[in-house]
Amino acid sequence: MTAPFRATLARSVRLFSAFRREQTDPAFFYGMLARDTVDQLRSYTPLDGRLVVDVGGGPGYFADALRAEGARCLCVDSDAHEMTLHGREADANAVQGSALDLPLRTGTVDVCFSSNVLEHVPDRTRMADEMVRVTRPGGLVYLSYTLWLSPWGGHETSPWHYLGGSYAAERFTRRNGRRPKNDFGRTMYAAHAKEMIRWVRGRTDVDVVDLRPRYLPTWTKPIVHVPLLREIVTWNLLIVLRRR
Repeated sequence: MTAPFRATLARSVRLFSAFRREQTDPAFFYGMLARDTVDQLRSYTPLDGRLVVDVGGGPGYFADALRAEGARCLCVDSDAHEMTLHGREADANAVQGSALDLPLRTGTVDVCFSSNVLEHVPDRTRMADEMVRVTRPGGLVYLSYTLWLSPWGGHETSPWHYLGGSYAAERFTRRNGRRPKNDFGRTMYAAHAKEMIRWVRGRTDVDVVDLRPRYLPTWTKPIVHVPLLREIVTWNLLIVLRRR
């Protein structure tokens, strides 16, 4: 029997320690993150036999972990290059398409899942609208993203993003001779907790299942209700919704 998911301090330490190997051993880090995320997702909904769409699925690490739990998984990603990142073969059950206009019919999936994609789209509420649209009544939306004012908000340009996203990107370019992959205003945008919490509260077709820092222990959950502090400390905001 699989042990129940627990968001403990020890788990947080393991995840942040593994993150140090993201660049040198991406398969280790993303594989570990995917397994942890699916364990967390399983605490909200059964996965065996469920149809899950991974929005922005990239090279398919999350799809592998979802299928290991018996889910039927479809990846949607707008970038064909991302689908073969880290030398991985493109997922046979993946389609190229925009998160802002998902190539799926309304109310067709059991779980609409997205990990760390929202900060890479220019219209965050539209992507979230699309995720709700394709989810069937009673189905689950799992949406997490990195907050701009968190220590990793600028991704590889951090912590210089605190002086401005454009400045951080230009500084990276000068020092490395190339544009950052996560290029402010082009492939990365300033995503805040306030915007999406307001979006959630404005919906009448979803129930909030959970709203929490994704990587932090359970006892940190109240932080998401504290303006400004949540933008810095939450790091990565997880929104879990049930479609009415």
